[in-house]
Amino acid sequence: MEQWFSNWAECLDSSLGPCLAALAVWVFVSGFDDLFVAVAFAYSRLCARRSRPPVSPRRLRAWPEKRIAVFVPLWREDEVIRRMVEHNRSAIRYGCFDFFLGAYPNDAPTLAAIRRLEFRFPNVHLAQCPHDGPTSKADCLNWIYQRMLLHEEAAGVHYDLVVTHDAEDVIHPESFRLINYFSDRYDMVQVPVLPMPTPWWDLIHGVYCDEFAEYQTKDIPARQALGGFLPSNGVGTGYKREALEQLACSSSNRVFEPACLTEDYENGYRLYRLGCRQLFLPPMFFEGTLAATREYFPRDLRAAVRQRTRWVMGIILQGWERHGWAGSWRQRYWWWRDRKGLLGNPFSTLTNIVWLYAFVSGALPPSARVLYPGLLLLQSVFLAFRACACARIYGWRFALGVPLRTVVANGINTVSVFRAVARYLAARLRGEPLVWLKTDHAYPSRAALTALQPPLPELGWDVPAAAGRRA
Repeated sequence: MEQWFSNWAECLDSSLGPCLAALAVWVFVSGFDDLFVAVAFAYSRLCARRSRPPVSPRRLRAWPEKRIAVFVPLWREDEVIRRMVEHNRSAIRYGCFDFFLGAYPNDAPTLAAIRRLEFRFPNVHLAQCPHDGPTSKADCLNWIYQRMLLHEEAAGVHYDLVVTHDAEDVIHPESFRLINYFSDRYDMVQVPVLPMPTPWWDLIHGVYCDEFAEYQTKDIPARQALGGFLPSNGVGTGYKREALEQLACSSSNRVFEPACLTEDYENGYRLYRLGCRQLFLPPMFFEGTLAATREYFPRDLRAAVRQRTRWVMGIILQGWERHGWAGSWRQRYWWWRDRKGLLGNPFSTLTNIVWLYAFVSGALPPSARVLYPGLLLLQSVFLAFRACACARIYGWRFALGVPLRTVVANGINTVSVFRAVARYLAARLRGEPLVWLKTDHAYPSRAALTALQPPLPELGWDVPAAAGRRA
């Protein structure tokens, strides 16, 4: 046995050099790609500050209100939806909106909860799917859309905008006014989505805080400035009615693609392809509060892997299957950005393991010792970017945990990639549809909502002048 371990260690040490070299190449390629996006963000931010004055809150409030339909697809959300509707209905500072809550016939508790809300509030409407669930969130949204059309005929009203939300969302009081204002010039308006603040030791949820802070503060604004299509976040997305009708006409009345597990990402690309103008509103403060949709994301490992498995299956695997690498070189670049996690997540975890082993065992080859400082510097730069983005939303004390949470994120994302590939291949081999992988939700308590009130550092109101334009 001792000889076996000795031979195994010798074999591992001999292959360490080539393995480290291959991983180093990947880290540098992926790293410079991320650095390019960071530089593009910094340049676009500088240009926006020089070219566009702040948006006046008074002007937003004076803008004529369009009628908004709020779509909320549900599956086994009877314990959450009541608090969501009660809180948001009283908190939203907008007069002309209705909730359309979608549910399935075989989800009796959720149906009962919606009927109670419908009885209490005149602007709450049940949208029941004609078949049992769960199917996909997109399928549920399509039936909500049909229910809205029937309501329009019966009530003699017309909805100008549709905003999508989930059962756990805390909608900012001024969110609808922002969407209403910018919808005059854009067909899709995305309000930022950020996790609720949690203690630093809540590592799983903290991973979401870090990633969403960086993604919404840096990546999406850079993508917007560089002319890429804007994927919807699923919640806090406002669609102009005419844009949804274009989607319906172009896809046999499928406003949301029912076969997609990430219909939000798919709709962003579909609207872009139809020539619709898209706008992402960067995180901004409205009279001392951050104008963003807030919610709790998964706080345990199993739920986080389940949710991210759906994201990988929908964004990477289904997106690749449906669209390939079509489009201009610019579009292909964004396909690469969205899909590189299929290799990047496992490679990041493997890199951490291999470099740690080489460093601890003292088996670091001479060539690798030259690469190590460069890789360490590159990694430090990206951790600094993420920490800065996190600090601007959650404060520097919380941002100090970014290095630890990044290692946790690599592990979660790696497991999710392997699980997604396995589930996807199994479904394709069996000829089975991919179904809605539901994540259990919790609605924030009063104490959690109160924690959002203290003002945070100023982020600004910059909106890129060329946002949403196609190249």
